[in-house]
Amino acid sequence: MVKILPVIMCGGSGTRVWPESRESLPKQFISLIGMQSTFQSAMQILDDDVFETPIVITNHDYRFLVFDQLQKIGREARIVLEPVRRDSGPAVAVAAELAAAAAPDAIVAVLAADHVVQDKAGFLALCKEAAEAAALGYIVTLGIKPTEPATGYGYIKTGKAISHEGAVLKVAGFVEKPDAATAERYIAENYLWNSGNFFFRADVMQAELRHYQPAIAEAAAEAVANATTDLNFILLDAEAFAKAPKISIDYAVMEHTDKAAVVPADIGWSDVGNWAAVWELSERNEKGNSIRGRGVIMDSVNVHVRSDEHLTTVVGVDDIIVVTTQDAVLVLHKSQGDRVKQLVDQLKSEKHREALEHKRSYRPWGYYQSVDSGDRYQVKRIVVKPGDRLSLQKHFHRAEHWIVVRGTAEVTRDDEVRLVHENESIYLPIGCVHRMANPGKIDLELIEVQTGSYLGEDDIVRIQDVYNRG
Repeated sequence: MVKILPVIMCGGSGTRVWPESRESLPKQFISLIGMQSTFQSAMQILDDDVFETPIVITNHDYRFLVFDQLQKIGREARIVLEPVRRDSGPAVAVAAELAAAAAPDAIVAVLAADHVVQDKAGFLALCKEAAEAAALGYIVTLGIKPTEPATGYGYIKTGKAISHEGAVLKVAGFVEKPDAATAERYIAENYLWNSGNFFFRADVMQAELRHYQPAIAEAAAEAVANATTDLNFILLDAEAFAKAPKISIDYAVMEHTDKAAVVPADIGWSDVGNWAAVWELSERNEKGNSIRGRGVIMDSVNVHVRSDEHLTTVVGVDDIIVVTTQDAVLVLHKSQGDRVKQLVDQLKSEKHREALEHKRSYRPWGYYQSVDSGDRYQVKRIVVKPGDRLSLQKHFHRAEHWIVVRGTAEVTRDDEVRLVHENESIYLPIGCVHRMANPGKIDLELIEVQTGSYLGEDDIVRIQDVYNRG
């Protein structure tokens, strides 16, 4: 069997599982189910006997998150960066271009980074079925056998079988998310959920895009042809990619092509689309309650509590979700899961920082986390990974005091370089050129106290940076 080239779509924001998922750290990078993120789980399911080295398509903001999470599970991938978000249509076009550059008849699987599959063996078997149909010129999707008349998914109407075993069917039509009554009818008529995962031959997808979406095809071809590399990342040409219309691959191609086929799938699939889905996938006790972190539930049923830091307690209520983070709390009836996106939109319109950002901000060298702040001071906890370093920089408006609480810091301060050990500190006056590095084998952890008239993150002048940030 010819191996499949997997392309993992990893650029979404996942607002329906706010407040854990935010634009600064979206749901595909969070351990919503189990100990790994959904992105890591998606990578782990890619059996080396079936799949080639994956391509991950993400954006500039998430590039180091992708790289770091791949390192943690010991997997490799080609990481492609979209300069702007253009939905799945242009991303699929880029995937087809990259695959065709190596082999026009390459079989490509476009898979989501934020979905969960519980039956790995079943998934791999269906991938092989889909790949065989794709080799014949079909564009194949996995159609999930519904477990309920859900209104949050698009549906697929199936047609005649195109394989002798009947494992692959023609698509008779794609339909939008239905109301409850229509969903009931779809279930009765054996419709399937549209999973959004696709298998195709690279040259077939190129031809369909040129036919139905020539602007996307042209933009993707030019963006790939003029792509550059930066560190371990492939940067699509920004000017070319920006010309692509913003449209999903469903609207761009799948609803028009006569090559659409579907493999019915019963593999424990979930798009983890809201908090009710997280509850359903979590371990629950005999009362249907699930706790992750520091939670206590009393006289309640079908409750899901998540809180890694604060003690969160629930008494005498049923069918609710309670999510507590460092800076936000969500209390939600399970039936209202799809309204969280509306809530986040409202928070954005009201300029709440918590709609977009966590208190912990991840960087390629580690992360920092705000501990306390006032009119002319800010306290941060900083963690630097072994062997990594911050940029050589200076500030015009603030001084900094670094206190090492774990590990050893190699500190550059103007012309001086010195080691600062655990329980030692160093002062960095306004305007001095400075840098911190971790020369050790364990995480470097320190407390930073900033003082000054302006403490914004944009008061950083980078003089030198190993990560090529501006």
